Amino acid sequence: MQDGNEISNQPGRQRWGTRGTAGALFAGRLTFENVSCSIGSTEILKDLSFELQAGEIACLLGQSGCGKTTLLRIAAGIQRPTAGRVLLDGEEVDGPTRYVPPERRNVGLVFQDFALFPHLTVIENVAFGLSALSRGEAAKVAEHALARVGLASFRDSYPSSLSGGEQQRVALARAIVPRPQVMLMDEPFSGLDQRLRETVRGETLALLQETRATCVLVTHDPVEAMDFADRILLMRAGRLIQTGSSVDLFNRPADLQVARFFSDVNELGAIVRNGNVETPLGTFSAAGFDQGTEVVVIVRPQALSLAQAGAGTEGYVLEARFLGDKTRLQVQFNGVDEPLAVLLSGLSPQRGETAHFRVDHNHVLIFTKPAPDSI
Repeated sequence: MQDGNEISNQPGRQRWGTRGTAGALFAGRLTFENVSCSIGSTEILKDLSFELQAGEIACLLGQSGCGKTTLLRIAAGIQRPTAGRVLLDGEEVDGPTRYVPPERRNVGLVFQDFALFPHLTVIENVAFGLSALSRGEAAKVAEHALARVGLASFRDSYPSSLSGGEQQRVALARAIVPRPQVMLMDEPFSGLDQRLRETVRGETLALLQETRATCVLVTHDPVEAMDFADRILLMRAGRLIQTGSSVDLFNRPADLQVARFFSDVNELGAIVRNGNVETPLGTFSAAGFDQGTEVVVIVRPQALSLAQAGAGTEGYVLEARFLGDKTRLQVQFNGVDEPLAVLLSGLSPQRGETAHFRVDHNHVLIFTKPAPDSI
């Protein structure tokens, strides 16, 4: 058995099959209306409403415990909401007056742990949900799906003989063969190492786009969400905090916590004076903030770049770490208590040197300073 995180180079071990062979799914529109869910006295979801259009690939993003997996389970019918409705193509599948069980919802499920049947072969696992077809027809459809994910030669293998990436591909093939209206994926790539995770994620996205599937991916990784989804639904403590494209959430975060969640940030405290804030790195516009408001000025590491001597702000390089295409610095500036992170491409000053830095004002974010108990 291979290491579960290894990309195989053995002869006959295929990667992914030829595109254009998967066939289109019957993509559905998924709607949540004022959905809440409590377990005992604990409120897990709090009045969530959103709609995914047919063929849209969306990501439920948030830290562990925010309720995103519970929401996915409600979409699948595995868990019931305590209030609100779930609709598929405008038809209620869960609500006060109607409940459609999971096996009748026409949704596909892909789990973090693959959930393959160890006593069944690969082809039997993929064909498991095709009971409405004859055995011959089910085998043909399953073989077609296996060819698309590059595992046609493993039809008679058992899951225990496959690597982690191969098992995930089998799980994906099994999910698409019934041609579900919606694909639900719960942290499907988290058990794979980084290189394999990126490969499988990219090919999964290509397959979903090819089949025009509506998909909901659950993840706690903002980079994965930005790479995968047409739209991100950011959750916190059972609520939707912000929805939009990856560009929207990264460049226009709803609050300080969202900005922190999507990237490393440098934070400078300041007070609004005459529509501006003054910091050791320069003066920035604070239009829209009241006079005297205490704010946090966010400067991402990549917003700082080298300036000509005599221009910008001088800083002393405490640390320089080469990362291949970039160098990450820790720089001490006068008037700033803690060193700031700087991420540079190309030539970089070294540890112990001084250099001048300028700030791209287009990448500076300003938020009202939160109360101490909300930080």
